[in-house]
Amino acid sequence: MNVTEIKNQFPILEQSINGHPLVYLDNAATSQKPKVVIDALETYYRSYNANPHRGVHTLGMKATDAYEEAREKVKTFIHAKEVAEIIFTRGTTTSLNLVAQSYVREFLHEDDEILITEMEHHSNLIPWQQVAKKIGAKLTYIPLSPDGTIDLENVKKSITAKTKFISITHVSNVLGTINPIKEIAELAHKQGAVLCVDAAQSVSHLPVDVQDLNCDFLAFSGHKMMGPTGIGVLYGKKEILEKMPPVEYGGEMIDFVGLYESTWKELPWKFEGGTPIVAGAIGLGAAIDFLGQIGPEAIRLHEEKLTSVALEQLSSIDGISIYGPTNPKQRGGLITFNVDHVHPHDLATVLDSEGIAIRAGHHCCQPLMKWLQVSATARASFSLYNTEEDVTSLVSGIKKAMAFFEDAFV
Repeated sequence: MNVTEIKNQFPILEQSINGHPLVYLDNAATSQKPKVVIDALETYYRSYNANPHRGVHTLGMKATDAYEEAREKVKTFIHAKEVAEIIFTRGTTTSLNLVAQSYVREFLHEDDEILITEMEHHSNLIPWQQVAKKIGAKLTYIPLSPDGTIDLENVKKSITAKTKFISITHVSNVLGTINPIKEIAELAHKQGAVLCVDAAQSVSHLPVDVQDLNCDFLAFSGHKMMGPTGIGVLYGKKEILEKMPPVEYGGEMIDFVGLYESTWKELPWKFEGGTPIVAGAIGLGAAIDFLGQIGPEAIRLHEEKLTSVALEQLSSIDGISIYGPTNPKQRGGLITFNVDHVHPHDLATVLDSEGIAIRAGHHCCQPLMKWLQVSATARASFSLYNTEEDVTSLVSGIKKAMAFFEDAFV
């Protein structure tokens, strides 16, 4: 893949920040958008802005076709069996909450167990925490290995006869750990448990095939995969989704409405009440086309190489602690670290003065910060438009920050 040609398709990356070329390394928070996605949004609003499914006029039919074509693209992208299994939501958080409030609340009971890990983003922890309180279920945790990976033996020990639901991230947004989803799915199904996957950090970085993984649910966001904000996806196996009740009621999701009773549309529309996220879905479809032209395997190899280079260079600096697996093949394209005697927020501020954008804080993973015995960390995360020169800039900027703070306290 030609990274220079790819980078040139992202208008935002052409700018300078504080007098320096922008080095954007906050991709785990949100990715930048290629021109084709921006153009797709503009074309929709300029040419056929209308509410899909409801109107028989030309604009309405064009909007309907584009919206449903985007669903078809998502289905193909993650290898779902049929479009009925693809539900558009506002993002990963909404998708996971939908599962919590529909499936878990409906089908789990008092004393059932919900199993997760301490590496989960808050959006894959709090919904289960809250629904467990409502129904009297128990929230349990798979222990993490010292390097931030999951040992399948620990998974086996954690799954009990009471385990009915498991939710786990595909790739940790802090540790970078790539979890063995396929193997966990097999263990879950042997016990009769349902597996939900938070794929927010994996769908645009790794090949994702829901049939091969054999997960029951999979959630992700458009804005982390070159698409617009405000659009996400919940994949669910059709036989499970059909049993689940809707959680939002109103227009668009209904079949028949009487004064005292109503019935719902078939999948996937029964979960998409109200005016759909039309522009977001169209933009997501354009992003999927863009990613498909490059290919998930090529993207993975590129990001793995960047991660390997960054791990090697950062590990050579005294005073830096790196969290997560040391093998780049076991982790996604991100590195979370701390620098001795420099708070992550101070480090991020110094790097910003050099035009380098990273993330600092607890990354919506406070329980994991406690497990790591830190209050916050710095995180550099890569995407397909990043280069080895970006890694060099990051390392140089970190050294400048370390020197600055060392001089400040001498």
